[in-house]
Amino acid sequence: MEKRKIKFSIKDILKQSIIGFLAGVISGLFSTGGGMILVPAFIYLLKLDNTKARGTSVFCILPMVVTSGIFYYKENYIEWNIAILCAIGGAIGGYIRSKIVKKITRKSFENCFYDIFSLCII
Repeated sequence: MEKRKIKFSIKDILKQSIIGFLAGVISGLFSTGGGMILVPAFIYLLKLDNTKARGTSVFCILPMVVTSGIFYYKENYIEWNIAILCAIGGAIGGYIRSKIVKKITRKSFENCFYDIFSLCII
């Protein structure tokens, strides 16, 4: 496994902080951010490989989701029946994805993303 040096230059810290800030704002406003903002930013701006970008994104999403979730909960904006069923489905999907992530090539991942995105537009 390749060890990646952590960059501590002011420029890199600023770039990483801005990416996190923007993803947090977008996550709070639109309930998205991880896959749509962080993964491409990690791949194209920070030059992480696909697997590390997705793994890092999942870890970064947790504080954003918890923070936004607290505010949505306080305002009673959660439809619990839908939320629980989708959370169960998401947990199952996340488990399956974690088992096959090393077997997915970059091209397959991109094709899958475009296919899912196309279905969402229809």
